[in-house]
Amino acid sequence: MNEKYSGLNGRRKAWRAALALAGLVTTPLACAQADLPAITVTGAGFEPNARLPLDTTTLTGSRLGLTARDTAATINIVDRETIEANGARDTAEALKSVPGIVAHQFRSASGSVSMRGFSSIYGATVTQLFNGLDVGYGSATNPIDSWLLDRVEVLGGASSFLFGQGAVGGAANYVSKVATRQPLQHDTLLRAGSFGTYQAAYDVNGEIGGKGSGHFARVAISHQGTSGYVERTDGRSLVLSASWLADLTPQLTHTLAYEYQTKDQQNYWGTPLLNPTTEAQIDPATRFKNYNSADGAYEQTVQWLRSILEYRLSDNTTLTNTLYHYDAERDWRNVEGYQFNATNTLVRRSKVYMQKHGQSILGNRIEALHKTQHFGKPTTWSFGFDISRNNQTRYPYSAAAIFSTVNPYDFTPELIFQIPGVKPATNPDQDNRTWTQALYAENHTKLDEAWSILSGLRVEHIKIDAVNHRAVNAANPLYFQSHFNPVTGRLGAMYQFAPKANVYLTYSTSADAPSGGGLSTINYGSIKDWDLTTGRQLEVGSKFDFLDGKGNATIAAYKIVRKNLAMPDPTNPTVSIPVGQQSARGIELQAGLKLSPTWSLRGDLALVDARYDIFVQNVAGVGVSRAGNTPISVPDRIANVHLGWDFAPAWTMATDVRNVSAQWGNVENTQRFPGYTLLGASLSWKVDKNSTVILRGRNLSDKLYIEQGDSIQARIGEPRNFDLSLRSTF
Repeated sequence: MNEKYSGLNGRRKAWRAALALAGLVTTPLACAQADLPAITVTGAGFEPNARLPLDTTTLTGSRLGLTARDTAATINIVDRETIEANGARDTAEALKSVPGIVAHQFRSASGSVSMRGFSSIYGATVTQLFNGLDVGYGSATNPIDSWLLDRVEVLGGASSFLFGQGAVGGAANYVSKVATRQPLQHDTLLRAGSFGTYQAAYDVNGEIGGKGSGHFARVAISHQGTSGYVERTDGRSLVLSASWLADLTPQLTHTLAYEYQTKDQQNYWGTPLLNPTTEAQIDPATRFKNYNSADGAYEQTVQWLRSILEYRLSDNTTLTNTLYHYDAERDWRNVEGYQFNATNTLVRRSKVYMQKHGQSILGNRIEALHKTQHFGKPTTWSFGFDISRNNQTRYPYSAAAIFSTVNPYDFTPELIFQIPGVKPATNPDQDNRTWTQALYAENHTKLDEAWSILSGLRVEHIKIDAVNHRAVNAANPLYFQSHFNPVTGRLGAMYQFAPKANVYLTYSTSADAPSGGGLSTINYGSIKDWDLTTGRQLEVGSKFDFLDGKGNATIAAYKIVRKNLAMPDPTNPTVSIPVGQQSARGIELQAGLKLSPTWSLRGDLALVDARYDIFVQNVAGVGVSRAGNTPISVPDRIANVHLGWDFAPAWTMATDVRNVSAQWGNVENTQRFPGYTLLGASLSWKVDKNSTVILRGRNLSDKLYIEQGDSIQARIGEPRNFDLSLRSTF
């Protein structure tokens, strides 16, 4: 394991390999199609369309080739234009364009997501996918550079029937850029801003091997860096994607796609709360202080490889086979706990935690799409079989005790291995091997010009093999195995009452891991005598155009219930039983409108009432009911407004407002973190037909706000900052 984590030398080799691959692919692209006209970008700047992309085909709402409008469910698409216009630097920021989503990093190196009353902080209740593939582990969702993204698609509510166990609150799918059959095009981005942030990115797509060869290639590469808005939070990342699309015959197409991601970040785990902590107060003098060790860090290297073979048997039938491989190495070492003493004069530092991971996934998915008629009614079928093996070995080390007490405003952090008793994390904990086989089918049938039915069913067989490398006892045997066979589905009906307006009703179900966490890291105690938790959702909604097509909107109301949560037995709190229940009901609205030839407006509002219906907490050996309380890190209101103005032929001004209501920091609901409103703005100048300069400001009021927290500390959000970028397409 030590050889896999070879530090600086390994990262240098990775850089050289990535740059060599980029040069290898871009050389023929640069020489190809010199006679083709350049792509001209219209508009003053990189402003998103005023209207919502309801008529865009989605990969996440179904596998039937339906548009977002025709899908009887809430499906939101953050397209490339919106990512650019909002200045989203990573996947977490791209998600904030979706109604009702909060994305952040706290107490973990992962990108945590909260939506529809559920959060990925605890378990897999919100699934994050990469090109429709689930890596099955929270830390694998660490935010990555958004330059690799073609778009983000988010399906609201219970959706295990599409992507496997998990996804009670919803599923977010990050769709990568791949080669397309387009004329040669180059995209570049140069950006610099506050706190030493910078980015240099390049993307090229075009035909190779001469005009009419039927071979297309694409390479996207980006390097980002920052000094961080909190002291000692330097970070660097490099991402690269390379893909090759080959039209082998008129019926057979193959796409080979490779992605490489590396990240090295000094971590900020939060700021200690002043006592009494239930008031959730921060000392402003500690706003930019970091109480982690001097060399606290999170490092990750990820590689994806996909081979996608598509065969068109006829105009109505297509077979697609996707062979995929994922490999990840993660390494972090941090001091994660900081707490003021009773008089708020000193900070106690604790919770030394180190972890190394080796994770790999190998899988194959074969799917068939068939369009036909049943009793004269147009119908589309999708069938699939997916088999995968997810292997993960962890090397954890932790020490929870307080080891130092320091001046909150002036102290010298130690190196982590200078802490007495702390040693490198080289002793493996356990190996988890998760085998998954899934059969699934979907159908969309138009009963007449107005009515349609959408249905889906998924049957899975999941086997877990785990080997314990540490002390063997009754609670931690040397080896254990477990099997799950979840069956999930969806049934929806849609009525189109006007050419561009409909209403729908959908019922869907889900199944996810017990509350102990994802299956790829689950231990014996969390899985013994347990089954997966179950979820169900009922949703009613509408998608429609208005004002003669100048605007469009969606509205959805839903209720989600999740059962079989782990909770202490009220009669014996030392024993957990699967009888807990959590629910959420809410309303989501969003709209886009072209107010005039120069003004555009987009906005959304999400309201949710989330609660524990049946839940008992073990408090010093006594079972205490928390029924009726709100889950942690779930705001009951999120709103976004984006206003754009093309005030001159080459100039665009945009403003945005984001409001997030208060959220609870504990299940007792005694600690409430206040809500916040953030103001942002951008000014774009189109220098010529190819290039645009953008000045962007975030948190313009310099609001001191808490993104998320717990009983002793909280993560403070980014202060006021600016960046200047040059975006070119030619």
